[in-house]
Amino acid sequence: MKRSFVGRIALFILTNLAVVAMLAIVGRLLGVDSFLARQGTGLNLTALLIMSAVMGFGGSIISLLLSKTMAKWSTGARVIDSPRTEAEQWLVHTVHRLARDAGIGTPEVAVYDSPDMNAFATGARRDNALVAVSTGLLHGMRRDEVEAVLGHEVAHVANGDMVTLTLLQGVLNTFVIFVSRVVGFVVDRFLNRSDDGEERGGTGPAYFITSLVMQLLLGIGASLIVAWFSRRREFRADDGGATLVDAGSMARALNRLRQLQDESALLPSNMRAFGIRGGGMLALFSTHPPLEQRIQRLVDGSWRGGARLATDGVV
Repeated sequence: MKRSFVGRIALFILTNLAVVAMLAIVGRLLGVDSFLARQGTGLNLTALLIMSAVMGFGGSIISLLLSKTMAKWSTGARVIDSPRTEAEQWLVHTVHRLARDAGIGTPEVAVYDSPDMNAFATGARRDNALVAVSTGLLHGMRRDEVEAVLGHEVAHVANGDMVTLTLLQGVLNTFVIFVSRVVGFVVDRFLNRSDDGEERGGTGPAYFITSLVMQLLLGIGASLIVAWFSRRREFRADDGGATLVDAGSMARALNRLRQLQDESALLPSNMRAFGIRGGGMLALFSTHPPLEQRIQRLVDGSWRGGARLATDGVV
């Protein structure tokens, strides 16, 4: 059954508390509390955990809640309230039909001016999302190919990808902030002792430098995890597009994008998790699988194992 928006926020809070509790338990089992006490750091782990969780989830949740507004602003997308052309009328009717088939509320439909063949979906709620396409995609592909792309984006919404990726990012942010500061305190206290072994007061530059370096390194690791997870969701959105439309049209649309892959980059960059174009040069950091792999799954029929659309919003 569908999970309400309030239910998802409750899930955020419960996950937040679970992360804090888990870190506290692990820290106690590993003796981190007693070790820090012996080092005289004066570090309040509970307060640091709460601060890390608030910072880690706060930015992610705010970004999610503002995602539609920011997407419209950054692309100059125009929501189609009254279609001006036959193409816009077809676009609105097609998105609404696909949304009904996927069991979600009617999303806003928008168009933005760009020669690139791109599309994205975003929004905090499955029943109040935004699906936007570029003019290059709307007029540069065949109707069945555009419909498949729209099915892919509607599948992102139906599968709750925006909320799921936000939740994952919040968990990882919490770990990065917490661990980097604990390591920073330990290193600073180790270096901030006098020759007779007595600790000097306050925190020195070692804390800030170590915390910054650790946050950078751990942040890179977190980015790898988010990118890997995003690639899994792209495969699933392809499966949803193939289910809502058909696998042949989905494969042809991806093949058209493959032919144009080296000609332009996906814009805007903050929509890459939900756009349909491939990622960058480094495969591990790419939010999208190689287009060749995506096409092959659709052609050989192996996509059918993951074709189910989610109905609970967070999976």
